[in-house]
Amino acid sequence: MITLYGIPNCDTVKKARVWLDANGAAYAFHDYKKAGVDEAALRGWVARLGWEKLLNRAGMTFRKLPDAAKVDLDAEKAIALMLANPSAIRRPVAVKGDTLVVGFDAAQYQTLV
Repeated sequence: MITLYGIPNCDTVKKARVWLDANGAAYAFHDYKKAGVDEAALRGWVARLGWEKLLNRAGMTFRKLPDAAKVDLDAEKAIALMLANPSAIRRPVAVKGDTLVVGFDAAQYQTLV
């Protein structure tokens, strides 16, 4: 079973969900807005991919943060920021077993089904 993490109104999440549905992939949707993000899971993603790949610096959530929160970022500061503001995590994050995909790319999603 795939777990798809994101927020429902995100266009990239919508594209991923449409692709998964069209390809008959079973998945559970984890809504950051309602359920937040599990710290242990986030730390595991950061350990595997790096915080730079997970933190969505181009998104509105990040841009609206005070400048002081955005300077001198390192893994711990980025994790704390993403825990406090799950919408600042690049979306979607798809997990199936040991496979972890950030963003949406149909070719990468083939590895999930």
